[in-house]
Amino acid sequence: MAKARHSRFDCSPGCSVEAAIGLIDGKWKSVILFHLLSGTLRFNEIRRHIVNVTPRMLTNQLRELEEDGLIVRTVYAQVPPKVEYSLSELGRTMEPILLSLKGWGDANISLFGKPKGHDPRERANETQRVNA
Repeated sequence: MAKARHSRFDCSPGCSVEAAIGLIDGKWKSVILFHLLSGTLRFNEIRRHIVNVTPRMLTNQLRELEEDGLIVRTVYAQVPPKVEYSLSELGRTMEPILLSLKGWGDANISLFGKPKGHDPRERANETQRVNA
């Protein structure tokens, strides 16, 4: 059963936060918006930036972002068809929020990232140090 999108908000003291989060609550929406900060991208360019997203999920997330007015989808009538995605004016207003999230993530990723030793490069470096 699909989650109901954009239900009526009760306008309690967290209502505006709930509304804002409701627009970017998809697994990849914030990441898509972040990558579109750098400019217009085509579907496969977005996929290259977000390697773990499936084509179906990316399509769904892009449709929802377009429906909510955060991105603009431009289709060019040519063969093969060319489709580009860019931030709308409303989407552009999310830039400071996305940059703040990135800054917070950069400062705190070590608290939530992979435990030390899971990165093969770290293990190789440790092995080299021990053997030296």
